[in-house]
Amino acid sequence: MGTIKQGILGGFSGKVGTVIGSSWKGISYMRGQAQHVKNPRTAGQVNQRLKFNLVLNFLQPNVPYIRIGYKSQAAKQTEFNAAMSYLVKNAVTGTSPDYALDYTKVVVSKGGLTQVTEAAASWVAAQNKLTFSWTDNSGVGNALATDKAMPFIYNKAKNETIYNTAGATRTTHTMDVTVPNNWVGDKVEVYLGMVSEDGALVADSIYLGEKTLTAE
Repeated sequence: MGTIKQGILGGFSGKVGTVIGSSWKGISYMRGQAQHVKNPRTAGQVNQRLKFNLVLNFLQPNVPYIRIGYKSQAAKQTEFNAAMSYLVKNAVTGTSPDYALDYTKVVVSKGGLTQVTEAAASWVAAQNKLTFSWTDNSGVGNALATDKAMPFIYNKAKNETIYNTAGATRTTHTMDVTVPNNWVGDKVEVYLGMVSEDGALVADSIYLGEKTLTAE
């Protein structure tokens, strides 16, 4: 029950119906009673949080790359949120609570720039590097010779990534990326995107497979 302290026109303290009266630094105020949700952790909500956290764990170390890779998808939302939305909807597999990322469906850059063709990546153990290669298709669609490669190498065991957002040009058709010594023996997921020289256009990334970084 609420208590009126200064007559009918004064402030009150306590609860009257769904309104709660109180004061702060001598100022009386009222607020509505908080609504209680009968079940704030429904199965659907829990599952969505599990998927969200899974994708969040993948994306967080790669924010600078995602800001470029999802730039064209960021209408009325951030690049990070656009990537979150896409991956949660398209790249999560499994059943609750054992969700996992399907790396074959992960897209780390997305846009309207023409992809390269015949893209591949090979591990060169003697030099601790992954060699990316592709066919120069400048002039096809909106592809230009000055477009830059965007290699992306994700180490699942360490949740670490090596990437480049302004690599070799499309006409160079090859690029080496050195990996840390402590990655040797690990498995990595490999992708290749492209970005225009001015950064305005990006291509959908191409999944180049899982690579085991074997010792020499």
